[in-house]
Amino acid sequence: MVTAASALEIKVEQNNEKSSLSESTPSTSNAEIKEISDQASEHSDHTEKVEEKSEGVEGEEGECGFCLFMKGGGCKDSFTAWEVCVEEGERNKEDIVEKCSEITSLLKKCMDEHADYYAPILRAEKAMEEEVNNQLDQEKAEETQLERKAELEQEKEKQQEN
Repeated sequence: MVTAASALEIKVEQNNEKSSLSESTPSTSNAEIKEISDQASEHSDHTEKVEEKSEGVEGEEGECGFCLFMKGGGCKDSFTAWEVCVEEGERNKEDIVEKCSEITSLLKKCMDEHADYYAPILRAEKAMEEEVNNQLDQEKAEETQLERKAELEQEKEKQQEN
């Protein structure tokens, strides 16, 4: 079963594959990603304090701003479980989308429940989904146009033969 969050993972992979499509096409989600990075920086001090207080365990060294942001909200446990799942999947060369679909779904549900904090991520997800859908629609339209052009050429050849 494909959940919205696992669909996001699929679309992230598709988006990464399609990033070479058109360098001149502006990315809808660039502003959203910048906003996330900015908010992650703002929340990193808060997150570090939370991590230091949580059972005396320190956070990972060199952890990315996105991870700090995700762990700074109400979905820290869900995000940490998701991270572990993804790392295990990568280490074991498994299909991460399939392996982590349930955990991803729980993370997405948690983020929706804490939408006030995770709004920048949720907006970026929506913008990325729209961008991928637009790219797929554009590719489909181009493919249809090429098919129609080939059909017209075949019809023209048949008419010339008669």
